[in-house]
Amino acid sequence: MSTKEDLAYIESKIRNIPDFPEKGIQFKDITTLLSDAKALRLTTQHLFNGIANSKPDVIVGLESRGFLFGTNLAEKLGVSFVPVRKSGKLPYKTLAQAYGLEYGTDKIEIHVDAISKGDRVIIHDDLLATGGTAKAATQLVEALGAKVIAYSFIIELDALGGRKSLPSESEIYSLIHY
Repeated sequence: MSTKEDLAYIESKIRNIPDFPEKGIQFKDITTLLSDAKALRLTTQHLFNGIANSKPDVIVGLESRGFLFGTNLAEKLGVSFVPVRKSGKLPYKTLAQAYGLEYGTDKIEIHVDAISKGDRVIIHDDLLATGGTAKAATQLVEALGAKVIAYSFIIELDALGGRKSLPSESEIYSLIHY
């Protein structure tokens, strides 16, 4: 299959859930993608292809769906994986950052010793909407003295303009655009 056919197949496995978690939100559900072995393999491969030349030291995955492919990418690249979680979920000393969502606010945290000064980091999540979560994760990474070199997403909601809130010098790789 061509890349275009692969991406069409991946997109066909993403389910739209209207009015979740709030009225007016069109939630992009990747659980149907995860349950299809071919879509799972193709998604991992295309995400990897998009970032393989970036030479990161760390993949940071955002809670919780960013963990699903973030660990796969870290393993394929031979680098470490660091989870960024919602407030109160990490057991050790953390650094926290508040951020806005398209439907509210939240806070994320990272362990204070998870990333070393000077590390080159790729931030991965399933979806880029307004960019609030990825921007907050960027602030956490930078506060620990590391540099975000790229972002990786399965889905990007172009109309919400999330990429505009991320540093312009970092590459942003998204598989599916809505």
